Amino acid sequence: METVDLAVTPLRELNQRLHDVARTGAGPRHWRVVHPNGAHALACGLDTELEVEIEGHAGYYCAGMNKRATVRVRGSAGTGVAENMMSGLVVVDGNASQSAGATAHGGLLVIHGDASARCAISLKGADIVVRGSVGHLSAFMAQTGRLVVCGDAGEALGDSIYESRLYVAGDVAGLGADCVEKEVRPEHVEEVRELLARAEIGDVDAASFRRYGSARRLYNFKIDNAY
Repeated sequence: METVDLAVTPLRELNQRLHDVARTGAGPRHWRVVHPNGAHALACGLDTELEVEIEGHAGYYCAGMNKRATVRVRGSAGTGVAENMMSGLVVVDGNASQSAGATAHGGLLVIHGDASARCAISLKGADIVVRGSVGHLSAFMAQTGRLVVCGDAGEALGDSIYESRLYVAGDVAGLGADCVEKEVRPEHVEEVRELLARAEIGDVDAASFRRYGSARRLYNFKIDNAY
């Protein structure tokens, strides 16, 4: 394992070394980052099978644009963690600020604490599992992919949603435009069970979740909506 201390090593140097492994195919595959002190853009743009452990809190856009790598934050993360992720695994042991997993296309994001507003905004295919609760406007304009919330959801959940699938075990403060509660069939329970297993969350009953998705009323123009 390669250990990098951000108290003495510039962040740019760390990210460059991580990118060099992807570019050359040579170098350590397991990295440990200590004293991150909320640094922004930690481990961004990774494009190879690396494992990066961040021992502390991360700032904005940690693991953004991740591809194939595994990034674990042993603390909390700021705005936009795993933003535009393409594949791989990102795990936050603590809480995440707003826009967690924004526009993520693939991979799995796991947040063991709470996520703030706009979690999974414009989701494009990734899976997001939140052990705690999510804030308002989560899954706003989510296109595809899945969001599993083991706690509660704030106002306007799934506003203007397309075909993403949302599962919430707790209370929902309110649904956004065109988002409705849907029937939970056995295949949906199995889907939640599989996602919880991938997220290594074993103390939540998959059958306790309710399902939400698009009513598909916003798909077509209606003359009554014209001004």
